[in-house]
Amino acid sequence: MFTSLIKRFLLYLLKGFLLLALFAELMVLALRWIDPPIWSWRLHRAWFPPVSYPEQIQHQWIPLAKINKSMPLAVVAAEDQRFLSHYGVDFLAIWKAYKSNQQGGRLRGGSTITQQTAKNLWLWPSQSYWRKAVEAGFAGLLELNLPKSRIIEIYLNIAEFGPGIYGVEAASQHYFALSSSQLSARQAASLAALLPSPYRYSLNPNSAFMSQRISWIRQQMRQLGSLELSRH
Repeated sequence: MFTSLIKRFLLYLLKGFLLLALFAELMVLALRWIDPPIWSWRLHRAWFPPVSYPEQIQHQWIPLAKINKSMPLAVVAAEDQRFLSHYGVDFLAIWKAYKSNQQGGRLRGGSTITQQTAKNLWLWPSQSYWRKAVEAGFAGLLELNLPKSRIIEIYLNIAEFGPGIYGVEAASQHYFALSSSQLSARQAASLAALLPSPYRYSLNPNSAFMSQRISWIRQQMRQLGSLELSRH
């Protein structure tokens, strides 16, 4: 009797897991054709707003083809230089981040652009191993179902570049009074420099730290040269 109950429980557990996996797959697959109208990070900000969060948010979706090519290059240079070669999780970057943190260096997370996209779309602010595991799972699904160009397009349109400023188009308008199609390479690097901590870093005024960070990103952009997203 007891063995039978255990088997039934495990069967229900397996069915539940498969249903959740199917639901997750359908959510990710839909992103091939549907631009997400809302995402969890933005909802969390609205429900639990930081002190500096504005009443009116800024956001405008823009296709990747209309974003200046310097912008995805700047983001890859700043956040995830192995973006085109990994499959959602960059274990080399995680190991380097771990070693840096162990040696008392600047704290690093090792998250890829794909992981950050997954986090912004579906997850919540937390440093738990459970959330990182779910994030890695969704990152794998994104890589399986979407080309790299679509992943970075989504990321550039939902990343927060400042309090209530979502997406590169809103950020370009806010900081430079320009469309994202008109960004210079340095302006793109400036926006990418905000992404690790848009509530801590600022372009107005521009600190010595930010000037140094922007210069470093520009150097990395020059070394990368270009981003062949069309092949991925």
